Amino acid sequence: MVDAYDQVLSREASVSISEVSQHQPTLEQLKISLAELVPALREKAAWSEENRRIHEDSIKALADLGVFKLRMPVRYGGYESDTRTLVDVAVELGRADGALAWTVSTYWIASWIVGLFPDEAQDEVFSNPGTRICGAVSPSGAAVPVDGGVVLNGSWHFVSGAWHANWQELATLLMRPGAAPEPVIVAVPMSSLEIVDDWHTSGMGASGSVTTVAKEVFVPDTHIIPMDSAIRPNAVSKLNANAPIWRSPTILAGSAATVGILVGMAKAARETFFERMPGRPIRYTDYEHQAEAPVTHIQVGTAVMKTEQAEYHAYHAAALVDAKAASGEPWTIEERARVRADEGWATRLAKEAVDLFAAASGGSSIYKHEPIQRIVRDMHAISVHPMFSPDSNTETFGRVLCGLAPNTQFI
Repeated sequence: MVDAYDQVLSREASVSISEVSQHQPTLEQLKISLAELVPALREKAAWSEENRRIHEDSIKALADLGVFKLRMPVRYGGYESDTRTLVDVAVELGRADGALAWTVSTYWIASWIVGLFPDEAQDEVFSNPGTRICGAVSPSGAAVPVDGGVVLNGSWHFVSGAWHANWQELATLLMRPGAAPEPVIVAVPMSSLEIVDDWHTSGMGASGSVTTVAKEVFVPDTHIIPMDSAIRPNAVSKLNANAPIWRSPTILAGSAATVGILVGMAKAARETFFERMPGRPIRYTDYEHQAEAPVTHIQVGTAVMKTEQAEYHAYHAAALVDAKAASGEPWTIEERARVRADEGWATRLAKEAVDLFAAASGGSSIYKHEPIQRIVRDMHAISVHPMFSPDSNTETFGRVLCGLAPNTQFI
């Protein structure tokens, strides 16, 4: 018997990679097909967590849909999609599997960053229409100048999706003689890097966020940009210079690419809870049916409201990023801080919603075959990521509102 996953996969995978660029679905078609694929992706989530990487079938299905192309330049068969679309897609992916959604979003961010590189580098990186790029933006290691480029050595941690990537963009320090170390970002093929299989965690296990290592790797000058060119950005790409999506500061483009994940995970918790609820009693009480208990009404009502509030913040952030990108107007520091605050509040509210659904799910929900326990652990793992931190993001916004400079360059 063919399961739901095989049915969707066989339908969507009938177009080869070489044909995708000629018969690429519209964004609306992509979102409809992805929504149909969600149940099948969920079936692979437990395997992905157990094996600490995304299932190959899930990667193939998403590649065939074109999900990895959302932030690739149009000239290479990409969509150059706006941030609202990223939220839409991330919500659906989050409903399927939070770690899967996170991995896909990191590919979007890294593809967007490579879009800031010289066009010559993009021609190589995007020459394969199915390319996937992982990333590491915290500077590590060292790049020493040589004729025509640099020699790179070092290691980079938390590299989500490295197992299925073709390239990695990574931050490092350019060590010129007699000069202070300069943060730069380089693009390196995964074939030049080693992977250290060290991802053993309590949450987000399927993201495969391993360590990558460079040993005497040559990087040509065309594959290097200053960190400032990515953070602000001051793109050195001529062909992407006028494209709206590359007008946004990197941290805000990244925030908008990821914030929908949390909303999707809260929706997944809701769906999981209501699937289990019929016929369940509340142990050590007289309630034979959980649905009849006032405490359940309060829990689920509060959780759904928090999910909807999280969704508001996700789309508010996306709307602001898209509006500024479309107009080309300079960002104010308050607007930058507001996007960070939106992400923080979406995280806080979505996490609270998931925790409420988990608390209402009873002791039997802690079995590993129950999806809610994985959703909880993945949500807790994401919420401690510095980009998502509700307290740090709210503090930054509050500082700016009080007339102080933000205490971070990631804004």
